[in-house]
Amino acid sequence: MLKVAITGNIASGKSTVESFLKEKGFKVLDADHIGHTILNNNKDVMEAFKDFDILENGDISRTKLGIVVFNHPEKLELLNSILHPQIRQKIEEFFNNNNNEDTVYVSIPLLFETNMQDMFDKIIFIYTDDNIRLQRLMARNGYSEEYAKKRISSQIPQEKKLEKCDVVINNNGSIEDLQNQIHLCL
Repeated sequence: MLKVAITGNIASGKSTVESFLKEKGFKVLDADHIGHTILNNNKDVMEAFKDFDILENGDISRTKLGIVVFNHPEKLELLNSILHPQIRQKIEEFFNNNNNEDTVYVSIPLLFETNMQDMFDKIIFIYTDDNIRLQRLMARNGYSEEYAKKRISSQIPQEKKLEKCDVVINNNGSIEDLQNQIHLCL
């Protein structure tokens, strides 16, 4: 089984690539979704962030937690140290549950930040110019420019990741351009 990582920095178009691959019948795991599921009422996170206002109606608010961790880099590291081992385990379970497939894909934005690249045979990077990603993030999430830039700067710059990837897909154009490039990678 070929294990392929789909990565790219925030607002690069990973979800669009993931949807396209699913439409083509491939098994695709979304590591962000796994992280969100693990975060739900996570006792370790609640304990680690008990001095911060991260709850809403008794549940962990991703919005409130995001404000804390993107304004306190050491808290982002703490959150990652709690969640990422569990995400790694879920990816391994996905591989085991789909070992009859020729190729499986995992959409994993923080591949290099979490040092999980050892889990994959091939890495596809979705590259989108920083100014386009900034505009997408502000429009998609309603973030201020300042907060969107904090989110972007929390990741390793794209240029440092490119050399570590097997394939780079440029997502500065149309959906059709993106789909054509994905077809070439299959």
